[in-house]
Parts: sequence; structure tokens; C-alpha cells
Amino acid sequence: MATERSAQVTWTGDLMSGSGEIHEAPSGAFGPLSVTWASRAEEPEGRTSPEELIAAAHAACFAMALSHGLAQAGHPPDRLETSATLTFVPGEGITRSALTVVGSVPGLDQAAFLEAAEAAKDGCPVSGALAGNVELALDARLSSD
Repeated sequence: MATERSAQVTWTGDLMSGSGEIHEAPSGAFGPLSVTWASRAEEPEGRTSPEELIAAAHAACFAMALSHGLAQAGHPPDRLETSATLTFVPGEGITRSALTVVGSVPGLDQAAFLEAAEAAKDGCPVSGALAGNVELALDARLSSD
């Protein structure tokens, strides 16, 4: 069954001196959030950017895909610490999304963890939306504890 998610933004003024508000998400999970060109291309100063929101979506999607893949292979993770860092170049756009994951997965070695992480990177729906447009990078390792 397909699901749809939505968001609404109001922007006032021009790009360089204007500002926007990402209204409360219909789920109630976040918002309102302020956004400006400066928060996107210079310093956030307490405001977000489209790239920060995409990074959050990519990290969450990847973690869910990896958790599922590991569990399906008989190795459910105890913990996955995941981040995504997007690179935005003004005039060019988003050029890269770098995923980093440190996992605690009983009974799994580094090679198998990396293989599962690569599959999750390639299979996560947000990666699919970015693929072909943005370089996708991955740093995956097991925790040392």
C-alpha cells in the first residue's frame, strides 16, 4: 500500500533576504521550522535547510533498511549509530550524501556488516531518490565495545 507524506512552506521576500517557514508536519513530528538562504549556504544560526532535512531522512531511511536487512539475515542489531552529511554547493546543488554507521551486531564480522550496509545504502528509498544525481558514500564499521 502506498503512503503519501506532505509538508507545507510559506516563503516571503526574495531569495537572499527573504525567509521561509516549514509549517508543522501533518504528523505533528516537527515544525514549525525557519529556513533562509543564509541557513542553507552560510551559517544555520538556529534555522534549518532543505539539505539538513534530506540528511535526516537519508540517515533514518538507511538505518531502517540496514536494521531490516541484518534481521532478515539472522543478525538483528543491538544498535546502529547513523549519520548522513549532505554537501551543498551554491549554484550547483546537492553533490554528495555521505552515510556513516557504527553498529553493534552480535555474531557478525566487519566484512558481513559492510556488505549489509552497502545493500542498505543501495536499497534505501531515499538513496534511490538521490542515486544518479548525487554521489553516495558509505563508511560502515562495527563498534569496538
